[in-house]
Amino acid sequence: MLEVQLFADWRAVPAEARGACVALGNFDGVHRGHRHLISSGHAARPDLPLAVLTFEPHPRELFRPDDPPFHLTLPAARTRFLAENGVSIVYQLTFDAAFSRMSADDFIDQVLVANLDARHLICGPDYAFGHRRGGTAALLSRRAEERGIGLTIVAPLEDDAGPISSSRIRRSLQDGYPERACQMLGRPWEIVGEVAHGDKRGRTIGFPTANIALGRHLEPARGAYAVVVELPDGRQFGGAANIGRRPTVNAGPESRLEVNLFDFAGDLYGVTLRVSLHAFLRAERKFSGIEELQAQIGADCLEARRILDVSPCRFAY
Repeated sequence: MLEVQLFADWRAVPAEARGACVALGNFDGVHRGHRHLISSGHAARPDLPLAVLTFEPHPRELFRPDDPPFHLTLPAARTRFLAENGVSIVYQLTFDAAFSRMSADDFIDQVLVANLDARHLICGPDYAFGHRRGGTAALLSRRAEERGIGLTIVAPLEDDAGPISSSRIRRSLQDGYPERACQMLGRPWEIVGEVAHGDKRGRTIGFPTANIALGRHLEPARGAYAVVVELPDGRQFGGAANIGRRPTVNAGPESRLEVNLFDFAGDLYGVTLRVSLHAFLRAERKFSGIEELQAQIGADCLEARRILDVSPCRFAY
């Protein structure tokens, strides 16, 4: 995997990180369609370093701050996946109110040309940029030609249901179909987070869990899942997880991820885990009491073990 150079300020990019082939977009999820776009950039200019230009925070977070979290990947995971696909430079530009007012022409002239010295650009046909999304792929094509910059507009990658997109993947997860998300991503969807102290209720019923806040991740369908957990040292463990508000124990209004790792013993507090969802087992519901909940968790664990033994996506990272 390449070592990535990461830049947040477009006005402070050193000379050695300029002059690249630059793919444009948000790249949330780094799904198969994104990877198709990136590989098209490399094919167009294999002699140039491969870069991605994206934003943090996502523009939607600035303009619609009250929306629920929607991220498929947080910045660190996005950068990791980009590096795994040959990207050596990530321009993760800070998107704030001042930047949002930059016109499309100024974005081209000041950012892409004057400061990044982009030699070739890659985007999809629906790429929009600049103040009020006034810039289009057609405008970019004209301006790039005028300035002697190459441009490749890449048609979306499609499957039987249409173009692969982050929005389709989000809907699949929210509807309880992580397998569909896996097919579009090219890998299982994962939540990455640090294990925090919970109420330790799982220990009392025989199923100790690692508790992780969803944070800025999309909240998928609430309920139980078969998962695979990767530790920082690369070890992987199957598990059963619950995502939701735990109505049986009146745990409160905030959803979280709780995962029981199979055949694992150790202290995970403060450890950052990668938890990938492989199958939706059942929807969240309120049980009559702890005994019924305990029995259902036992059944969930057995079903998760069965599924993970045959899951084609289990180790597809």
